Amino acid sequence: MMKDFWNGVKKCWGNRWVKFSVVSLLYILWFVVWTGNLWLLLGLPIIYDIYISKIMYRLVWSKHKAKKAQSRTYKKSMEWVEAIIFATVVATLIRIFFFEMYVIPTSSMEKTLLVGDYLCVSKVAYGPKVPNTPLSFPFVHHTMPFSQTKKSFSTLIQWPYHRLKGFGNVKRGDVVVFNFPAGDTVLLENQAATYYDVLREYQATYGDKEGREMLNKDFTVIARPVDKRENYIKRCVGIPGDTIRIEESHLTVNGKPLTNIPKMQYMYFIQTNGTPINKTTFEEMGVAVDDIMYNQYNQTYTIPLTAENLERIKKMRNVVDVQQYVAQGANPSIFPHDTLYRWNEDNFGPLWIPRKGTTAKLDASTLPFYRTIIETYERNKLEVKEGVIYINDQPADSYTFKMDYYFMMGDNRHNSADSRFWGFVPEDHIVGKASFVWLSLDKDKSFPSKIRWSRMFRKIK
Repeated sequence: MMKDFWNGVKKCWGNRWVKFSVVSLLYILWFVVWTGNLWLLLGLPIIYDIYISKIMYRLVWSKHKAKKAQSRTYKKSMEWVEAIIFATVVATLIRIFFFEMYVIPTSSMEKTLLVGDYLCVSKVAYGPKVPNTPLSFPFVHHTMPFSQTKKSFSTLIQWPYHRLKGFGNVKRGDVVVFNFPAGDTVLLENQAATYYDVLREYQATYGDKEGREMLNKDFTVIARPVDKRENYIKRCVGIPGDTIRIEESHLTVNGKPLTNIPKMQYMYFIQTNGTPINKTTFEEMGVAVDDIMYNQYNQTYTIPLTAENLERIKKMRNVVDVQQYVAQGANPSIFPHDTLYRWNEDNFGPLWIPRKGTTAKLDASTLPFYRTIIETYERNKLEVKEGVIYINDQPADSYTFKMDYYFMMGDNRHNSADSRFWGFVPEDHIVGKASFVWLSLDKDKSFPSKIRWSRMFRKIK
């Protein structure tokens, strides 16, 4: 009976009109309805030609097929070419619409995520973004392979921000991959440094105008579209409309502590009695070699620790005292980079996170929070003349936001360049949700012991 059923299915699928109808339906649902782009209906005549009229087959592909039958070399070569093109197209569609692989390069999310973790990031969790720059070299981000400066994309075609329907929205506590907001401008010869941090240093030394001119003289300054900015991964601690505050390194959101981050860690000073802590102990605790700082003159360690590891350290006989590091004094590198707010990474806020459609008052005290949003993210002309704020040449004492914004922080609180330093993450920078670790390699070990088997296919929380 099952054999008859499958024979019927094969016979039905052998009908060209059935193939055309099924493929057309899937194409419309995926590329037209999901993307919301009616221009893609122009693809239907191509599908019709492939299955029904076959004009292109008669004009081109039949000759190609005949040549493959005549020449074994041509056939083998074209089979490789066709396989590569097919694999590239399929992999690109999967990468754009469904999921993408990332590797953790820094310790900003330890111990939730470790250096050497390879992640699967879901694009459909929040809805995939349509690429801003569709003309780009496949499988690379913003720079061509074997080059430090040659860009891998063209700005000849640039599409506006558009996000397809996903399974949900960014939630407080999610581990999120996003395009680095401050990566819109890059120093080509020093891409590891954030352009705005270096600019502030130059302006502090030479003055506002002269500092910018000196920086442009010393470096090649380039701009990058949103989808070609560096990918960062942090935990979302604040969603649109939230008010966050950090007091003595403890974060509160809307007046309540953000819970359920069991592997979050802070920096601690550990005083010993002169007997060093065994290296094996640190290895068992999962403390990376690069994170262990030891001062042999006063027998003090400076190490990031989770709550669990902190309790273990306190119980050691050779440990005399343990103190948590808490930043003191104003830090000019901290958002919003204004002398009105003497904040640091451990004492920050309160700060309200903008929500789409809401209106905020604009004056000298609130403008530092929203200047980048108004000017850069939402592309308005902003000027301040004689104490009056002008937006698009019109006096303004308020502003209505066009996008939602988020506040991101690393779980390794004292070793993370996050929203405390560069501010809000716009919704058009959100890439996807970190789903699970599919491979993890310990950089401090050699193969095969460097494979962290216990972390493989572990869900990210």
